Amino acid sequence: MTTATPKPADSRTFLGQPRQLATLFSVEMWERFSFYGMQIILVYYLYYSTADGGLGIDQGVATGIVGAYGGMVYLSTILGAWLADRVMGAERTLFYAAILVMSGHIALSALPGLLGVGVGLVLIAFGSGGVKANCTSLVGTLYEPSDPRRDAGFSIYYFGINLGAFAGPLLTGLVQVDFGFHWAFLVAAIGMAIGLAIYAVGRRKLPASANNVPNPLPPERRIRYIVAAVAAVALVVLAVLTGVLTADRLSSAVVAITIVAAVAYFVVILGSKQVSTVERRRVIAFIPLFLVSAVFWSLYQQQFTVLAVYSDQQLNRDLFGWEMPASWVQSINPVFIMILSLVYAGVWTKLGNRQPSSPVKFALGTIIMGIAFLLFIPMASTVPNSAPLLGLVGVIFVFTNAELLISPISLSLSTKLAPKVFETQMVALLFLSIALGTAMSGVLSQYYTIEDQVPYFGILGCIAIVVGAVLWVFTKPILRLMGGVR
Repeated sequence: MTTATPKPADSRTFLGQPRQLATLFSVEMWERFSFYGMQIILVYYLYYSTADGGLGIDQGVATGIVGAYGGMVYLSTILGAWLADRVMGAERTLFYAAILVMSGHIALSALPGLLGVGVGLVLIAFGSGGVKANCTSLVGTLYEPSDPRRDAGFSIYYFGINLGAFAGPLLTGLVQVDFGFHWAFLVAAIGMAIGLAIYAVGRRKLPASANNVPNPLPPERRIRYIVAAVAAVALVVLAVLTGVLTADRLSSAVVAITIVAAVAYFVVILGSKQVSTVERRRVIAFIPLFLVSAVFWSLYQQQFTVLAVYSDQQLNRDLFGWEMPASWVQSINPVFIMILSLVYAGVWTKLGNRQPSSPVKFALGTIIMGIAFLLFIPMASTVPNSAPLLGLVGVIFVFTNAELLISPISLSLSTKLAPKVFETQMVALLFLSIALGTAMSGVLSQYYTIEDQVPYFGILGCIAIVVGAVLWVFTKPILRLMGGVR
């Protein structure tokens, strides 16, 4: 796939960035509105009693399901990236994936009980995977690898993601409290419909390269892949029907699948004859960053499992006599991101080539994430609704700084390290690290109890700090492998 060379003057019409960034900014903003608006109330829908409008599932199983679903979202970026690189191109894949997301939210809203959960989450997982890999990849096509605006552009794009993530939980949480879960899921569906409409209008202005298929799949091989896909679906159905794959094992299953997929992906890319020596060294440099990313996300994604339960059961949400919906806690992080992402974008732009390298940013982000977990310890208590809201706000502020040192930087880095014939799929590899971490968050969350808060947060926090410190020690050899990419 060729990359579009930015025009120096007339293209700087969206916050100093190429004007096409506005279209991608908008579709991702509304997709995140629907995604986070649904995801934060999902765990409550699963474990709340039927009298409260929920399904009455065991709390540990519920958090495991949420972790598995989150992992599947990022795991499905493989399929979205593969379709883009070998069948339809990134732009068309993004469009059809957005339709799947909207359909999934409609299913959650309209279908009752576990039927709606099963159909809705599968559609949203596959659709969101296609949106995430390809929207990020399309942002990368707007810049040359050496363009100094690149990291700032991804930070602005990340601002749009979090604008949607801020509004979604506020609106769906309020609707859920006042009208019930199914009406809240409908709100998420409407949000995705708005994003899809905006993208349908703006997609024609994207670079022509957005429709390129870098490594087309020969027609005679398509039947083979269709048969493999049908067999995979049949295998999953059989595992469910025979009781091999149960709800409490979902997160562990997604972890195993993700590890196998990641190893296979690295083997395929590194073994490809179309990858140059320099590109191969860069992919090798990405391996330790992949592992550190997985560790980071295994803690960060507990916002939708452990932190959601913590907000519901441990947090004092009384605001002058009015009880704030527990889901609103998830809008605190996006507020900080919307403020700090622009600050970080300005800092990286001002520092230019003097800014810390990507491995150092990864190390700092992981260490800070570990510190954030340790900050839960002073608030530990077995008394319900006793944790101070201001204290949790402070912890989430630390979460945000950790996230901004890894998430937008990793999006940018994956496109810079990508071999030419694996551009979109390199982004998928990044999302595989998030899939692994997210599924692990579901596995870990099943060990969380109110009584064991101190060892839970303490052990995980210390592990993250050690992992970040080790990465920092090995920064120089990693940079040498990156071959001039910082």
